[in-house]
Amino acid sequence: MELKEILGKVDHTLLTQTATWEEIRLVCDDGLRYGCASVCLPASYVKRAAEYVRGGIPICTVIGFPNGYSTTDAKCFEAEDAVRCGASEIDMVVNLGWVRDGRFDEVLSEIRAVKESCGGRLLKVIVETCFLSEEEKIRMCGVVTASGADYIKTSTGFGGGGATREDVALFAAHIGPNVRIKAAGGISDLKDAEDLIRLGASRLGTSRVVKAVKALEM
Repeated sequence: MELKEILGKVDHTLLTQTATWEEIRLVCDDGLRYGCASVCLPASYVKRAAEYVRGGIPICTVIGFPNGYSTTDAKCFEAEDAVRCGASEIDMVVNLGWVRDGRFDEVLSEIRAVKESCGGRLLKVIVETCFLSEEEKIRMCGVVTASGADYIKTSTGFGGGGATREDVALFAAHIGPNVRIKAAGGISDLKDAEDLIRLGASRLGTSRVVKAVKALEM
């Protein structure tokens, strides 16, 4: 697989709690330079980053992150605020307690509400697979398919586990044709990236792929 093809599926990501503007700016520069799908940044940097890149690359941010237990109203406000600031892609964390309790109708209603708040922007739904059983993952494939969201996403990267080949293959077997897959967390090298794409991921949330390509240039 060509490097350009892999890089074109990368949401080049920096979501650490201590991220500074200089670090964010470097992520934006690298995202532009390497033709990434987007840069995924903390919400507090969205406006400045959007002004900095001037439409050169989509700005993605996260809401209800990383725990997912904010109220639905809070998540909707976060989404609306991010869009006002210039985000064109929103990655939301579902309420994992509701999933574990089997409250799938409420999870579905929340995703639909956030999707409405996105105003037509892409919505990716993070289900944090490391905390879910296989049955719960399959149920969430159905919920995300019914919700109108654009992507189902494996992980936040903060939950103790990231994307696995098995989970991406499971998603690919159970999502509807209107839903795509984002694999995130634990993607350590180009081999991981290529394998996850071949299994069905059309986005990769990672900082390491760009770092690996830069290392090849040295």
